[in-house]
Amino acid sequence: MKEVLREGRMEKQLELIIESLLFAADKPLRVRDIQGCLPDTGLPEIEEALETLRHEYDTMDRSFALKEVAEGYQIRTKPDYAPHVLRMTKRSAARLSTAAMETLAIIAYKQPMIRHEIEQFRGVDTGGILRTLLEKNLIRIMGRKHLPGRPLIYGTTRKFLEVFDLHSLESLPKLKEIKEFGIGEAQATQTYENETQAKSTVQEDAVKTKTEGTDSES
Repeated sequence: MKEVLREGRMEKQLELIIESLLFAADKPLRVRDIQGCLPDTGLPEIEEALETLRHEYDTMDRSFALKEVAEGYQIRTKPDYAPHVLRMTKRSAARLSTAAMETLAIIAYKQPMIRHEIEQFRGVDTGGILRTLLEKNLIRIMGRKHLPGRPLIYGTTRKFLEVFDLHSLESLPKLKEIKEFGIGEAQATQTYENETQAKSTVQEDAVKTKTEGTDSES
């Protein structure tokens, strides 16, 4: 009986430690990131503790939840309470322009891509938009293509996954699935934009439970 109680206390202590790490982190934590702070704890134990925390938060019906995003875990304020958090921090949710959203959607679905390929899809110059997306850390330079001029290759970042509440790129709606609703590939990026614009409004300003009020701006 004492052994069972001791194991129960140890499991609860592990959950509380992991919870404190999640609250303090300014980005999603991978399981291996957490293990780096708990070298004597195995990955299965950490994963079990995370699942327990997620269930507890859901059961308590709190204003926050443990989300699996950007290949990691992060405690986030539920979207319903985002306006209040933004009001407290006196910030308005940053929005991407329609052109930037369209460009980002093209890169997300077709990456890796060079600028010329992106502009073939959009039919207009994308230099300024690419700079904006790079500044927001939503896309990254993956290298250079072996073509004349050695053009830069672009792809999305972990921040992109975090902002749009995606666990991985595999979580993106499949173009084939979108086509089944009667639209073509040329319209798929617009559909993606419509579905994710609301998410970006809430998530891009990091309306997480920690609310950034006690941490520096990311």
